Amino acid sequence: MTMFLTKEEESRYAELQHMALDCARSGDGAMLESMVRAGMPVNLSDGRGNSLLMLAVYHGHEAAARMLIGYGAEIDRRNDHGQTPLGGAAFKGNIEMVNMLIEAGADVDGDNGGGRTPLMFAAMFGHREVVARLIRAGADTLSQTLFGVSAERIAGITGALRSLGSLFGR
Repeated sequence: MTMFLTKEEESRYAELQHMALDCARSGDGAMLESMVRAGMPVNLSDGRGNSLLMLAVYHGHEAAARMLIGYGAEIDRRNDHGQTPLGGAAFKGNIEMVNMLIEAGADVDGDNGGGRTPLMFAAMFGHREVVARLIRAGADTLSQTLFGVSAERIAGITGALRSLGSLFGR
């Protein structure tokens, strides 16, 4: 059966989608959960491909992120730049979010665009605790970007190597 929406219904649905994206950004998990339970797609994305999960993770809203994962959000869904939620958490240095995503099964070696991995993002900004956690979870310390640059080399280039050197066997 084909269903047609009126212009008003289409407009209201677009408004509800924007509300859901704003709930993910702001961490309003209760409202977001009611919307998902009512049929809002759990993998809804904004105009840049950022899913509800990516937005909740990037903005540090662990309860909202856990709820979305519980409703089946794709844990490794990439945005338009190829970045995953784990890549976003590693970039931000949010160890709680990194732990949650790893425990939920996120790919620790997932390509986040150009061969960059979550480990490389964490190393770039000197997030020692995140680097250590990713390595403990099995992240490949020898992996290289498409340009042949490893996480250790990225840390060296950005000046973070002094604080991370021992994690890379130095």
